[in-house]
Amino acid sequence: MALINTIREKSGWAVGAIVIGLLLFMVGGDLFTGQNSFFGRSDRSVGEIAGQEIDYDEFNATLEQAKQAFIQQQGRQPDEQAMGYLREQAWNQLLYRIAFQKQFEKLGLTVSDDEIYEMVQGTNINNLHPSIRQAFTDSTGQFSRANLQTYLRNLDKDPQAQATFTNFEQNLRPERLGQKYTNLLKMSTYVTSAEAKRFNEGMMAQVNLRYLFVPYFALSDSSVKVTDEQLQAYIDKNQGRFKVEDGRSIEYVSIPVTASVEDSTEISKTVNELATQFAAAPADSVFVKLNSDNPVAPAYLTAADMPEKLREQLPLQEGKVYGPYAENGTYSLYKVTGQKTGDQAAARASHILIKSEGTTPEADAAAKAKATEVLSKIKGGADFAAMARQYGSDGTTATGGDLGWFQQGRMVPEFEKAVFGASSLGLLPNLVKTSFGYHIIKVTAAPTKQTYRVATVQKSIQPTEGTRDAAYNKAQELKGQATDLESFRKAVAADKSLQKTEAKNLGRGDQAVNNLQDARALVRWAYGADDSEGPGAKEIGDVSRVFEIGDTYVVAVLTGERSKGTADLASIKPEITAQVRNELKAEQIKQKLSTSKGTLEQMAQAYGPAAQVKTADNVVLGQSMIAGVGSEPIAVGRAFGLKVGQKSAPIAGEQGVFVVEPTSVQPAPPTTDVAAARQQLTTQRAARTDGLIFEALKQNADVKDNRAKFF
Repeated sequence: MALINTIREKSGWAVGAIVIGLLLFMVGGDLFTGQNSFFGRSDRSVGEIAGQEIDYDEFNATLEQAKQAFIQQQGRQPDEQAMGYLREQAWNQLLYRIAFQKQFEKLGLTVSDDEIYEMVQGTNINNLHPSIRQAFTDSTGQFSRANLQTYLRNLDKDPQAQATFTNFEQNLRPERLGQKYTNLLKMSTYVTSAEAKRFNEGMMAQVNLRYLFVPYFALSDSSVKVTDEQLQAYIDKNQGRFKVEDGRSIEYVSIPVTASVEDSTEISKTVNELATQFAAAPADSVFVKLNSDNPVAPAYLTAADMPEKLREQLPLQEGKVYGPYAENGTYSLYKVTGQKTGDQAAARASHILIKSEGTTPEADAAAKAKATEVLSKIKGGADFAAMARQYGSDGTTATGGDLGWFQQGRMVPEFEKAVFGASSLGLLPNLVKTSFGYHIIKVTAAPTKQTYRVATVQKSIQPTEGTRDAAYNKAQELKGQATDLESFRKAVAADKSLQKTEAKNLGRGDQAVNNLQDARALVRWAYGADDSEGPGAKEIGDVSRVFEIGDTYVVAVLTGERSKGTADLASIKPEITAQVRNELKAEQIKQKLSTSKGTLEQMAQAYGPAAQVKTADNVVLGQSMIAGVGSEPIAVGRAFGLKVGQKSAPIAGEQGVFVVEPTSVQPAPPTTDVAAARQQLTTQRAARTDGLIFEALKQNADVKDNRAKFF
């Protein structure tokens, strides 16, 4: 069974994972080419890929296989979130299968039976599929052909193993086809010697420069007016940057169902009654199991392991019930049912860590001297916590050096020896050195091996049905007042307890809406689909029904629609307005700078206080980073094209306008190893190939995705 499980693990999700992991397994051709009674009917069409319509049953069959693979791998049924991922996986499988199969056929790619045999049990170990090599190993971790042959001979005796291995074999052919196809394109990646030399020069060439810089924010946004005509011209000029998928925008109000003060009081009464019953209960384990929301078997706890509320009551009394304590939405009761001396002691301490700033003896001596000085201050009456906040160098500074309770064996030996060997509470007289540095230690609770057997009953503070009904009624009231976008906004503005949130350009397959998880029903409504409880949105201004998403009621209104293609001005206006405004600011700044003469300092003085003259050393051509400003490829590139001491004309950059003046240029040394540079650049390009191939074929397939009608 171990070998079967290994094969299952290796082949379940990973075998066949090609083209950025989208193809997890492939199914036979009949599923994709067969017809059924619903094929071609628009009401059953999930979508279209490369002219081939995807029927609901066809998609559902692929989804079911993905679901079964998930169950086999994870050992559980997928929840709604996992089903969202599985639907996306099934869609990508179909997309891959149809779009790529056309390419395989066009190129005449095939996988022979001999190739399959070599991948499963061929004589050359290098030809075996990686999953086979990994699954069938001996005690030394090496591939064992004997183990493989034994497994294959016994397959007919185990139907489950036989089905698993059959599925594995069926995946091999489409996987190998995909590998052949992508390898054809990957192997076509070529870098010329000239490209390799330029790449090497870009990574090695450096320049030191002085530059005048006027940031765009030096001009107020209000001083530069941007017209819709200018924005549209920018979109038209940069259409490739604004390709978008279908999107829907909504505004919505979330009304959470949270426990009220009355709910908490009611639960408190119940817990107080349980406390009385808990004290008299003869079988604590049974009582916990019957009454706790999170039943855990009673266990012996050290002071380091018990909850803080209980630890504050130390020493504890056997037979006593402590609590209830309200914390993080839960009431807790603790009953002490036994006590004994444990194996390991626990203690509480605070410390101030002084780290060395280097590895030299001088750095160590400096750290020790500083620690000695701080220790002397504390001995002289300085507050330990204040000194920890001032001089500490680890994560305990915010808590005044407090480490809390810890059990023996959890700290470094030198530290533990000092704490657990202390003869009394309080400040230890000497420094303690560990691998972290020098510690000033204060023991705040004496070491103890005392442990207590604690039974715990917890009750969550949950909203009652009345509270839930009140939240639902409030949502329904909003729904009743809102008939369109204007009335929705008016109703929200009139009720200060309601808060409106915007979600822009939701995708057809989105599972979440901002922080609302499992909000698929809301997304489907925005796309005109909904379940049996009501119709989806049809036009801008439509108001939704009341959605129940987790412990929240939601009412939404459709505010925008976006179609696949080039984004329209309205949908991206805020995004590009800043970019166009910066272009206009750049023209104003350049025009003003162009009238200035003389040195950079003289130009800056003539421009005004917004102009700054700075230096940047060791600027690398291929990285284009200017320290303190960021990525400025145009300005950096221009600097390398100038002679030392020569000023550039004003340059519109990413963050502002530059005038650059190189003070020294360090050219790249001659490229002596063109092959190494070529290999590095080739590897970079090839690494992007899988994703680029898939995206290119996806674009070429003219995909129409109608899944939102059904899921």
